[in-house]
Amino acid sequence: MAATASSSTPIVSPATNHSRYDVFLSFHEDTRFSFTDHLFEALIGAGIRTFRADSTTLDEELNPEIERAITVSRASIVVVSENYANSASCLDELVLIMERRKGFYHVVIPVFYHVDPSGFRKQENICALKVIREPPKWGEHKVEQWKVALMEVANLSDKALSGPETKFIADIVSSIGKKLGLKLVSSPPHLTGMDARAEAINFWVKDKQDAQVLAICESAGSGKTTLAQYIYDSNLLKFESSSFLEDIGKICEQPYGLCALQEQLLSDILEDKRKELDVTSYKSQIEKALQKKRVLIVLDDIDKEEQIEALLGMEKINTESKIIITSRFQNIQTWFRSRYYQCKEHKLELLNKHESLALLSWYAFGSKIPMQGFKELASKAADYCAGNPLALKLLGSLFLGAKDSRKRNNIEYWTSTLNLLEKDPNYRIQGILRMSFEYLPFITYRELFLHIACFFIGEDEDYVVKILEPDYCATAGIVLLIKRCLLTVSPSKKLMMHGLFIEMARRMVLDESPTNPAKRSRVWCNKDSYTLLRQGIGSETIEGLALDMRMVREQKHNTPVVFDADSLAKMDNLKLLQLNYVELFGSYDDFPEDLRWLCWHGFPLRNLPSDLFMGNLVAIDMSYSKLEFFEPPMVIRPLKILNFKDSHSLVKISNISRLPNLETLVLWNCYSLIRVSENLGDLKSLSLLNMTGCEELFKTSNFDQQPLNSSFPHSLQSLLLKTCNLELNNHFLSFKHHPFLQYLNLSSNLLDLLPDYNHLKSLRVLDLSFCSRLKCIECLPCTLEELFITYCKSLEKIAFQSPRFRLREIDYQGCTNLLEIEGLFKLVPILKVDEKLLGHMKWLKEYQHQEVCLIGDYHLTGGRSHHIQMLYEFGIASTFLPDIKDPNLTCEYISKSSSLSFDVPSYTNNHRLKGLNVIFKYILSGEEKSVWPVFAKIRNTTKCREWIYNPMVFGRPGFGEVAIWFSYWAIENLLDVGDKVNVSIIAETGLEAIECGASLVYDYDDDKMEDDSQQNNNEWDETLVGDLSAFQLSTETYYLCRRDFFKSMEVDGPTPSWFRDSVGYKFDYTEIQEWRKTGRSQKLQK
Repeated sequence: MAATASSSTPIVSPATNHSRYDVFLSFHEDTRFSFTDHLFEALIGAGIRTFRADSTTLDEELNPEIERAITVSRASIVVVSENYANSASCLDELVLIMERRKGFYHVVIPVFYHVDPSGFRKQENICALKVIREPPKWGEHKVEQWKVALMEVANLSDKALSGPETKFIADIVSSIGKKLGLKLVSSPPHLTGMDARAEAINFWVKDKQDAQVLAICESAGSGKTTLAQYIYDSNLLKFESSSFLEDIGKICEQPYGLCALQEQLLSDILEDKRKELDVTSYKSQIEKALQKKRVLIVLDDIDKEEQIEALLGMEKINTESKIIITSRFQNIQTWFRSRYYQCKEHKLELLNKHESLALLSWYAFGSKIPMQGFKELASKAADYCAGNPLALKLLGSLFLGAKDSRKRNNIEYWTSTLNLLEKDPNYRIQGILRMSFEYLPFITYRELFLHIACFFIGEDEDYVVKILEPDYCATAGIVLLIKRCLLTVSPSKKLMMHGLFIEMARRMVLDESPTNPAKRSRVWCNKDSYTLLRQGIGSETIEGLALDMRMVREQKHNTPVVFDADSLAKMDNLKLLQLNYVELFGSYDDFPEDLRWLCWHGFPLRNLPSDLFMGNLVAIDMSYSKLEFFEPPMVIRPLKILNFKDSHSLVKISNISRLPNLETLVLWNCYSLIRVSENLGDLKSLSLLNMTGCEELFKTSNFDQQPLNSSFPHSLQSLLLKTCNLELNNHFLSFKHHPFLQYLNLSSNLLDLLPDYNHLKSLRVLDLSFCSRLKCIECLPCTLEELFITYCKSLEKIAFQSPRFRLREIDYQGCTNLLEIEGLFKLVPILKVDEKLLGHMKWLKEYQHQEVCLIGDYHLTGGRSHHIQMLYEFGIASTFLPDIKDPNLTCEYISKSSSLSFDVPSYTNNHRLKGLNVIFKYILSGEEKSVWPVFAKIRNTTKCREWIYNPMVFGRPGFGEVAIWFSYWAIENLLDVGDKVNVSIIAETGLEAIECGASLVYDYDDDKMEDDSQQNNNEWDETLVGDLSAFQLSTETYYLCRRDFFKSMEVDGPTPSWFRDSVGYKFDYTEIQEWRKTGRSQKLQK
């Protein structure tokens, strides 16, 4: 649609070569206030930067501002409505959009709104359009451009409205988010004023000459973290690695918190979650990684200089890396004076009046415009918040979530609330925070909020729900707290809360009794908790108490470390108790009996006290304990979680049937454990069992003496048996009676074979990493989605129950002897291939001792023999050779360029066409250090079918040397006499084709090949006439590739020539983005 943008819509100058918007909306005025408006709001709500012009003009020429907006957008959504194709300005937009699609990574999603797309695929229908019938008015050239653009957009994968409009719009938002690689779930809703604030920082991100570190310093609630997250999500695809560390100040208050942050940072930037990290040298490992890799890092809520040193080190950082720091402290630039890298400070502007009103209205009315009759009051409320985004969200949510829903429409109610807040103008933010808490509908939810703020920040959501559900309806309560903007859940399912809320909640608890901790409902401060236990002055008021003696010892070196168990006697209402590394002596007769959560890391006793009442506990965490023997002192029906992680002295567990409702049992690194209760298998609710590192338990001398070898609970969903010295003779490994098992970790064990797992229909993840003796994996269930076999150095073959498996991820790094993953590929040295199986290629055996350097899939080529290999995949057999002279390399059709064409000749009836030999000779071009992968393309022009093939590995010649790619395509019945065939080789940089050849292969070429050997060959792979639907781009194009070449490429650059040469302009690059070893990812197939 032709339009000009109002002053409120910022426009980028033509000199800007990088994307300003994610999406440009092209539409006709007939949908502006209906479908397009709803789509626009949905896109903005999902955090997608969208350009939509604000006003209409009837210009017959494309408006320059619209032209610039298309140019600086990453994608376009074209809403083809009834009048769209009869608008000259709309068609001009469409022409430019389709040109951007051909020359750049510009994604186009056509949406046919009550219009049949098939109508635009026919020339006669397009010519019937009114605007097309007026060529004298517009000019023949322009009209021809319109015709082509309409046909092209109609032939794209389209979305036509069917069913509910809201769902249709949600599908469009999801689709564009996936195609652009946007993290929609992490984008806060109703982002307001973000583009204007992000502009300068985005420019800094792209400027390689500017400072490497940017500090955003502002008060709490001002939107620092939201802005940093927005910048991070918008730019992370442009870097090799990225990491976002949130709430650093709070995490560093916890024991070993800084160490945990270092580990997360290393894991993120090294991009290997399973890599073993050296805990003793995190800082030096970070420094080395930051010197080598081009990274984007956000360090959120830094409050001490030593945190920067621990997380970034003191050495130089890659000059193309960018690091964003947020902090409540000003002038943190001074912390960087003695470092190699520079830091610049960014002044964050709070929201202006217009933006403040829009944000508050979103949360109060569900629209950026106030409800009729409320504009003056809403403006007054927005002014009261002084541009603070957090205050605006809270105040808006407060009005929306009032106890009586009628109050939302009650002007008197709004007036009364604002008058209450204005009584103390110096208490603005705190007043809104407090009111948001007090307006929660139930006392139970207020108590839940306070418990989370005092004890459970950063804890797993499911873990907290199980503990607090019985008393505080945590499932529903957490949902409400999230709705009211009082709580968030991180992508890793950790409960997170804004620092202002934590401070407010804890201040409210302190205000219960400013001078006497014993009269407060919750005691989390180590100093106060220590005083209470030392003096034994608790009370019935206390519901939760936490003490970590490690932190106390850091602050006070000469403190008593043993307390009387009676010091807790007066806390009759205590429900949550954390006593990390605390020692108690004396009788437990008066220990609080109403406990739901007992977290006692470093529990000091060898056995549980017999007089310790545990009957109401939901979760027990005794990680790092000194327990030697565990037996529940009674039946504990509420108990769901039992954790003995790193209890190195634990030897025996008995009578575990006294925990009939146990759901989680963690015995991680209990490496002295030799016996587990005989009735473990009777636990009907156990879903997670972690026995990682229980080496003694599974030794033959111990294992045969206990009944654990008979069965694990049939209810298990996740089972971890990593580093347990397991061997194949442990017959329980068959898991014959575990239909619910979804995750199985058997890594770092002594297995040389694996039982048949085809009966495990629910299994989704199998980890066999570092099983160095494992030689073969047979009959895996076809439902498996993730398989990890890292450094299984003896592994040769993997087979599935069915060739139609749905594996999404497989890691075979370090599997230097891997020959075959059935249904994916087979890579075998010619030395090991039976001559009969080579058929007409048996002459290759003469060169089996020749060597060639293979590159491509480095996980497959690393540490592998350099002897000539045969690669089988997709029914194609390939090998890469040095520049040998052999008559078998003489082709029927030859070209001294990168392509050739021929017509399939007639042949006698007693000979059958079997396939096609293709030979490419190539050299290194220039002094290119990096070599792009090669593609072979075969097109049957007559039948309009083509196959584009990228081998998983390919040969790299030395400088001045020639390499030969010889391949045989089992193309069988796909070629008929008279068909015109084109063969070509495609590469981007680093390689230059000097000869291309092809020969048809008939059955008489295989006269010495036995029928049974041919049958065996067919068992390895499907032929090209087999089922390749997962690799099909269209009815005529197959993209036979097992890698995503767009993963690490610049988002805003031109489309690479290899992509255009191989697939042309028929597809967006996103059609092959996130391509997996098993083809198109599931989300792209939908």
